[in-house]
Amino acid sequence: MTEQRTERRPTRQRAAITEALTGSAEFRSAQEIHADLAGGGTRVGLATVYRNLQAMAADGELDVIRTADGEAVYRSCASEAHHHHVVCRSCGLAVEVTADAVERWAEAVAAEHGFSQVRHTVEIDGLCAACSRTR
Repeated sequence: MTEQRTERRPTRQRAAITEALTGSAEFRSAQEIHADLAGGGTRVGLATVYRNLQAMAADGELDVIRTADGEAVYRSCASEAHHHHVVCRSCGLAVEVTADAVERWAEAVAAEHGFSQVRHTVEIDGLCAACSRTR
C-alpha cells in the first residue's frame, strides 16, 4: 500500500494540537484536546481542532480509532509505518500491529474491482490479558 502525504501549511493551531498529543500514549477525543488547549491558554475553535485532527490522521501523523460508542479518538503515531491496532474494550489499551495478510487482502480486493492507491483501516477490539483475568 502506498500512502500519499499531502503537504499542508503549518499553522499555530496544528502545532498546538501536535504539542498537546506529544508524549501521551493514550487516545484522546477532540473535545479533550480542545479543553487542554483552552486550559493552557491556546485560543482555537473546536471545529478547527476537529478539522486538523482529521487532516493529521489522513496524513498519517496520528493514529485514530473509534470507541465503542463510535467516537473518534487520536494519539501521536508511535510508528511511521502503516499499522493497525488491537484495542481493549474495557481499559482502552491499544497495541500497534502489522498485518501482512490484511495488506495483501486489501490490495487484492481493490485490484479485483479496478481500484488503485488504496487506503484502509482495520479495527480489532477485544479484552486484553489483564481485563480477561479480572472477568
